[in-house]
Amino acid sequence: MRRTDREVKDVDEMIRIMKRCDVCRLALNGDGYPYILPLNFGLKAQDGKVTLYFHGAEKGKKYELLAKDSRASFEMDCSHRLVSSEESGQCTMEYESVIGRGNVETVSEEEKMEALTILTDHYHETHFEFDTKAVPKTAVMKLVVEEMTGKRRVKGEH
Repeated sequence: MRRTDREVKDVDEMIRIMKRCDVCRLALNGDGYPYILPLNFGLKAQDGKVTLYFHGAEKGKKYELLAKDSRASFEMDCSHRLVSSEESGQCTMEYESVIGRGNVETVSEEEKMEALTILTDHYHETHFEFDTKAVPKTAVMKLVVEEMTGKRRVKGEH
């Protein structure tokens, strides 16, 4: 990382940043070009190990690409704020971000309800009881994070 002064090194702090994000961009390998898609997600953090959960329809390009190569990178960011000064003519953005990588796999039927609960609870302040009728038609994937880095830019650093 070029700007080590902005690096977030603490895993627990990276997890806190991830919990503030509402979209995770997943980059897959495909057809000679990266294929990136924004996804809703949930995360489970246990003993410094992070697992990301995603859901979707049962068919589509992401599944075709993952069948060929399960390696993926992810990126999520939040806390965006434009900081500008008309006097100096300077502007920058505040942000927090986490990027990383791992392998994506489909969760087992036994894990599916827990994974979907983690995912839906990410977007609610209290536990959310979702309608389970769609569960049999929903694909759920997980990415066990192998490596991740965090970065933060806050006002006053320029």
